[in-house]
Amino acid sequence: MLRKVIYVSVAAAILIGGYFVWQELNKPSVPPGFAAGNGRLEATEIDIATKFAGRLTEVDVKEGDTVDAGQIVARIDPESLDAQLRQAEARIREARDSQQSALATVAEKKSDYDFKEKTYSRTRQLFQQRIVPEHNLDRDLGSRDAAKAAWQSAQAKATLARNSVDAAVAEADRVKADIRESVLRAPIRGRIHYRLAELGEVLPAGGKVYTLINLADVYMYIFLPNADSGRLAIGDEGRILLDAAREFPIAAKVSFRSARAQFTPKTVETAEERHKLTFRVKLQLNPERLRLFEPFVKVGLPGMGYVRIDPSAEWPTYLQPQPIDPSKLPWLPVQPASAQ
Repeated sequence: MLRKVIYVSVAAAILIGGYFVWQELNKPSVPPGFAAGNGRLEATEIDIATKFAGRLTEVDVKEGDTVDAGQIVARIDPESLDAQLRQAEARIREARDSQQSALATVAEKKSDYDFKEKTYSRTRQLFQQRIVPEHNLDRDLGSRDAAKAAWQSAQAKATLARNSVDAAVAEADRVKADIRESVLRAPIRGRIHYRLAELGEVLPAGGKVYTLINLADVYMYIFLPNADSGRLAIGDEGRILLDAAREFPIAAKVSFRSARAQFTPKTVETAEERHKLTFRVKLQLNPERLRLFEPFVKVGLPGMGYVRIDPSAEWPTYLQPQPIDPSKLPWLPVQPASAQ
């Protein structure tokens, strides 16, 4: 029995060692004028969350589903919001009634002021002609000023009533916006990465329902030493070879280079390499080409990223992307002849 265990252990060690040797032998070499580093495909993630607390009444998509921008993905029970809207609309009607009453009072006070202004004018003319005594003039002047003050007060109340109407309308508009927000929609076209809530759950404000992957913003970070990264410029060409499909090189461009050096992450190189300072370089994939291979875009796939540090160097054959005829891709919808 001990001998069998030893034989099995030796065989397993040989197989494991052979696998790592095979991986090393099949690792693409870096041609002169180029630099390379390994990494994993990443994509921008967007959380689809609730704006306010509520119960989920619909959860329409599953993990892995692709959704279009504006597509409904979930709903929050709007019952309490409907009640708030009815209350806000009742306040609008009440405020408008108050405004009508205030405007009627303004008209009344304006008419009283006009009458007393005319009365005072006549009394002044009679006083100038020595027909009426001075106290009549003083009496009518006081009446006119009091009527003017009452008119101005009524105008202020009418303004306040109009502001109350505007505030009530604004409150109703806010509630209507919340009701629209109770329907959760995908902000962009993407793939559902995680479904974080289920039907019937009560979520707080800001509660996450989905995590969405932006299929048009996929990239890979590689780590290069200063001698190589210092020769790169934003917009330089790059290539990505995924371990799962090394026969299909993917065109990319340098879209970012870190301004500070860092130690290479443990998942990228050996322990010896991690003691070296490197610069993080971002290789951005072409969104139009990504659209052609959308079903196969998967975050986390490992691979190698290549960049050209010598502008005169020619890309080797195994790093040249092949032309694609979209009409021959079975997962794309058939385009009308006029649109092709």
